[in-house]
Amino acid sequence: MSLAQVETYAGGAQPRATRPTRSGWRRWRLALGFVVPVGLALIWEAAVRAGFAEGRLMPPPSRIGATILGLARSGELWPHVAATLQRIGLGFALGVGAGTVLGALTGASGLARALLDPLLQALRAIPSIAWVPLFILWLGIFEASKVTLIAAGVFFPVYLGTLGAVIAVDRRIIEVGEVFLFSRLKMVRRILLPAILPHYITALRSGLGLGWMFVVAAEFMGASEGLGYLLLDGQQLGKPDQIVAAILVFAVLGKATDTLLLTLTHPFLKGYDLNHA
Repeated sequence: MSLAQVETYAGGAQPRATRPTRSGWRRWRLALGFVVPVGLALIWEAAVRAGFAEGRLMPPPSRIGATILGLARSGELWPHVAATLQRIGLGFALGVGAGTVLGALTGASGLARALLDPLLQALRAIPSIAWVPLFILWLGIFEASKVTLIAAGVFFPVYLGTLGAVIAVDRRIIEVGEVFLFSRLKMVRRILLPAILPHYITALRSGLGLGWMFVVAAEFMGASEGLGYLLLDGQQLGKPDQIVAAILVFAVLGKATDTLLLTLTHPFLKGYDLNHA
């Protein structure tokens, strides 16, 4: 079998007979994802309305929904959402760029791995909150320190994922490229990138998730806008409705950005059998 035939087979379409089943399963899986959270919300709502639970510190869904709706109608919610999304976007871009470059470098070079990886692994063990006073001292209390903290959170999963993916590339497929006399650039484009791509996208998703965790710590750093500020404001004013509403908006936005990332990267994964995931 020639290389062209192998590539055609690996990247070709799935048999038509299996498509409806898999497409239908995806739709059912999307619907099933709502069963547990909606069910728990209904149970808690019923418990509060029946008097089995007080609902003061953990408000029922109806009150949380009314709080979110009120914040949205007053226009107070949208500047907080925009500020958080902007910080996430900048921090994610910086963290992905640095993590990809250093992960590829240390994965491809044993010398670079010996020099850099021990230091980076030690830095990875430092809690996020420990960086806050140092970043404030270096960069001030404004946006630069917040974006840098988010970038630091994104960096480590992307770095580890890229490093692991490069190290795990099967030497046999590199030898296939050498047999076909691929140039270095063609080797990277046709052999290495397809080999590491699924693992790299998983690393991007992990980095994005950690970025959403770090944004809360970042927005505790003297922010006047952002969902983290809204959460802290609710805690200081004793508003559990606002606290849970901010947490829920965090969850929705986090899921939405993860879905967006999957949608944008899906065209690059058409040749992979990921239907079991």
